[in-house]
Amino acid sequence: MVSFDFQPLTYDDIPPEKRPSAAQALVPVLGMIVFLGVGSGILKLAPHAPLLWSIVLTGLVGRYWLGYAWDDLYDGLASSLLMGLQAILILFTIYALIATWVSAGTIPALMYYGLGVLTPKVFLPATAILAAVVAFSIGSSWTTAGTLGVAFIGIGHGLGIPAPMTAGAILSGAYAGDKQSPLSDTTNLAAAVTNTDLYDHIDAMQVGTLVALGASVLLYAYLGLSAGGAIPVGQVESIRSALAGTYALGPLVVLPLVVTFALALYGIPALPTLVAGVFAGATTTVVVQGRAFTAAWDVFLNGTGPETGMDLVNSLLATGGLSGSAWTISIVVLALALGGLLERTGVLASLARALTRIVWSRGSLIAGTGVSAFVVNALSAQQYMSIVVPGMSLRNLYDDYELDTANLSRAVEAAGTPTGALIPWHAGGVYMAGVFQLSSSLQYAPYYFFAYLSPLVLFVMAATGWQLIPEDGASDAPADATAE
Repeated sequence: MVSFDFQPLTYDDIPPEKRPSAAQALVPVLGMIVFLGVGSGILKLAPHAPLLWSIVLTGLVGRYWLGYAWDDLYDGLASSLLMGLQAILILFTIYALIATWVSAGTIPALMYYGLGVLTPKVFLPATAILAAVVAFSIGSSWTTAGTLGVAFIGIGHGLGIPAPMTAGAILSGAYAGDKQSPLSDTTNLAAAVTNTDLYDHIDAMQVGTLVALGASVLLYAYLGLSAGGAIPVGQVESIRSALAGTYALGPLVVLPLVVTFALALYGIPALPTLVAGVFAGATTTVVVQGRAFTAAWDVFLNGTGPETGMDLVNSLLATGGLSGSAWTISIVVLALALGGLLERTGVLASLARALTRIVWSRGSLIAGTGVSAFVVNALSAQQYMSIVVPGMSLRNLYDDYELDTANLSRAVEAAGTPTGALIPWHAGGVYMAGVFQLSSSLQYAPYYFFAYLSPLVLFVMAATGWQLIPEDGASDAPADATAE
């Protein structure tokens, strides 16, 4: 689990003279929306410049309108970067891991054998289910996407499945499994910040997660009936031949996979587990593929450029290595810096307070929590903040409405954890688009069904009272008293 000592500002924590009104809080938020819309949508700029403009605007609002000192603003920025440091380090490591696993033959072997047993009709639902099982077992959606997910993308290409569809199926399974895993950092974090027992939190999420994942799998089964189309004669065998002719594909090439997943299952934290996977990949490159020691570690830094004799396979297995992560990580750093400024200037606290003023019932509180988690996701660009801010800011309201805190932990996870990967400037969205070799999360967004169904099921629960968990001794009847 991620470890940090972070207490988000509540509205009452902010000195009265520095509290932004709801209107003031909207200025940097609307500025960010305009900058990203114009910069990325109209001017076709990468997100870097619009995010920098947003940082400058938020800093100016905080310094000259709200009266914050530079040290205060810098502390907020630094705290956010510190909270996101693990994600940044994992990004670095995953890019290197993918490169070493390609050179080791691990990912090519998964593609080779996957193309031998999977068909277009079963591929998408099978991908979602397998990703869910793996993510549940190791507690990490990011590791699942960056390892097996990369191989699934290659298999999908061979079967004629568009990469965005495959990415959507991978993410649906990976985030569903992650949400239910007691090894997941976000699952542990949601329980911790809401003062909920971990297994009570997991139990509260089970029904909603299974409904959303089950509906997603059915949709992928429907897509699979036509997604593959007519595969050109011999395409699958041509790909398999190109892989077999370039890499040694014996049983030893799965060593990096075994090492990584065994450590994860044993409970070793994500970062050292992934680093071990890098070393296993480099070792397998030398021992099994017969490459020089220096060549294996050059792949770690600079990535792969295989020459298999087939352009499709070459493009699928071309990677950037550690140095190839710079574009992605620079976006994540800028987005985290912006989120830290929005938190420290009280913008997030002010918006959370505005939300409490429109709560009138248990259902509206749960639905509002879900909306709040998504909004904080979009503004802070990281899923940890989407759990921490509403989880801590709204905790007292759940007591006022006699609701068990498992309702709160379920709400922030259902709407916060899976939706970050939809947002183009979010750490999750940038990372997933990068590992799947897509230009933006907007490409796979139409097929990432779980991201929509998980919050939708939550809102149905809120509207109907289904699966609502009252406090011990409290009535199951709806509570309508407005909180103080």
